Amino acid sequence: MRWIEMTDELYDYVTAHASPRHDPVSERLAATTRERFERQAGMNIGADQGRFLATLVAVSGARLVVEVGTFTGMSALWMARALPDGGRLICFDITDRYLETARAAWREAGVDDRIEVRIGPAAEGLAELDRPVDLAFIDADKTGYATYLDLLLPRLSEHGVIVVDNVLWSGAVVDDSIQDDDTVALRTFNHDVAARDDVQAVMLPIGDGVTLIRRR
Repeated sequence: MRWIEMTDELYDYVTAHASPRHDPVSERLAATTRERFERQAGMNIGADQGRFLATLVAVSGARLVVEVGTFTGMSALWMARALPDGGRLICFDITDRYLETARAAWREAGVDDRIEVRIGPAAEGLAELDRPVDLAFIDADKTGYATYLDLLLPRLSEHGVIVVDNVLWSGAVVDDSIQDDDTVALRTFNHDVAARDDVQAVMLPIGDGVTLIRRR
């Protein structure tokens, strides 16, 4: 069975049948991001993917969540709200340019105290983690995905999972005529993950494609 194309009409149908249907904080954050950073606004995840991440955090009982690539804080917002009391989200980002926008939304949602942001190369930050990670979300530079995965896998808790974003890259991964660095990196990453015998992975057509990875 093949998936049908996710048209705008179908996407609206999906979001209309989510619960709760409206999320004022994330909707305002999306609008603010478009206003302040129009050219980069597409880096934000959509509400469907936000609800998916929040559900993963909630059902897994994750207490330590790690995010690689934060931008204006949309995915962090969704995941932080799903954390249990005492839960923690550590965000790694290479720049603090968007941090003011992110923190304003986190404060509005009442989750700013659950989120720690570490600015700098993510690989260096991940290498310093000394606590088991229950859930990790990778949504940063595509050429760094393989490195982030290798650093996170040994740091996962027993039932930990890694969620990798943009693995379909708007369909470019199946178009061999597209050979830019990001597309080639994602194509290679997807192939290598599928070939590994030390992980279990499933790719889902949510948002721009996500892969869930856990250790065998």
